[in-house]
Amino acid sequence: MDVALLTVGDELLAGDTENTNASWLGRQLTAAGASVTRVLTVPDDEGVIADAVARYHDAFDAVIVTGGIGGTPDDVTKAGVARAFGRDLVVPDDVRAHLEAKAEQFAEDNPEMVDRYDMDLDLDAWAAVPEGGQALLTDESFAAGCVIDRVYVFPGIPEELKAMYETVADEFDGDRTTETMHTPAPEGALVSHITAAREQFDVAVGSYPRKDDTPGRVKISGDDPAVVADAAAWLYERIETVDGE
Repeated sequence: MDVALLTVGDELLAGDTENTNASWLGRQLTAAGASVTRVLTVPDDEGVIADAVARYHDAFDAVIVTGGIGGTPDDVTKAGVARAFGRDLVVPDDVRAHLEAKAEQFAEDNPEMVDRYDMDLDLDAWAAVPEGGQALLTDESFAAGCVIDRVYVFPGIPEELKAMYETVADEFDGDRTTETMHTPAPEGALVSHITAAREQFDVAVGSYPRKDDTPGRVKISGDDPAVVADAAAWLYERIETVDGE
């Protein structure tokens, strides 16, 4: 299962916010056996989002889009996704009712905040999804995410993203198997072994250098668990290893 990640936000491109969502999703999807083969960050621009979603939808088994699904003027992600499919945004009655009840509960639980600030919540914007899409709702997120034809739209706030991803995590799987070994050896000492393993076992082998006090990593990946295990065993006999940290 080849997955593309599309992270949305001017703040990501400006470096104001670290893109931890892409890293977290990459780990989750890899552990599930899927392969993340593209990661793209785009601005809060409806046309740019629509173009990227349309291209990635045609090229990959699934697309995950994060960020920009709230109710402020710069939150245009769901509109961009709808545009990619040539559809309108719609507001399902049940989703709006759910968010209305949530807003009322928030007001009851936070009377001082509601009294102090002029809260202008556009419930239609929070509840909107592309026509034909399935709304995704969680306790952690106020805005509705959605799924439409293998395109998954999640919040950008990490805690909300993680909660919403869990609601559909079972839909991301694959045959990709990965094994990681840790080594104190410099990358220059690994080249011949990595090259030979790739050729002999038909696996992907990547080398990632040491960082600070952590050892380097050699990562073996493939679609056949037995072949990955054989390649790892072959490398363990030839590369100095240590416990990972």
